[in-house]
Amino acid sequence: MIMSQSAQSDIYRPIIEQIADAIIYSDSEGIIRVWNAAAMEIFGYTKDEAIGQSLDLIIPERLRAAHWAGFNRAMERGMTQHAGRATVTRSLTRDGGSIFVEMSFAVVTDGDGKAMGSVAMARDVTKRHRAEQLLRGRTVTPTHEQ
Repeated sequence: MIMSQSAQSDIYRPIIEQIADAIIYSDSEGIIRVWNAAAMEIFGYTKDEAIGQSLDLIIPERLRAAHWAGFNRAMERGMTQHAGRATVTRSLTRDGGSIFVEMSFAVVTDGDGKAMGSVAMARDVTKRHRAEQLLRGRTVTPTHEQ
């Protein structure tokens, strides 16, 4: 079956909303523009609370400088250094908690190759990460670390 252009673009909204992983799109300035239902579940912010906010909303303060350096590099280059590989990092939740998320990132470009923003796909891997640390004999940091 061949879909029209408008039907193809209409299908993206329910896909983004129904996927089990968080989908977060920010513009080239790092302002959240897309926040799906899974992002609400993982991070605790509603769409109204997240959309229009800086990505700092979910980035621990101690990681922000490194995040923004990498983000700005990716916007300039039109690609991330991770090249689609998922990475585990810390993130903040609405209640002030700290979780581990596995995230993959991509730079979204226009038809001319200019960076329009960044999309991240994330899942909460806190339980798995803590279990792995315990197996290795490492101490696990408290849930409400910031």
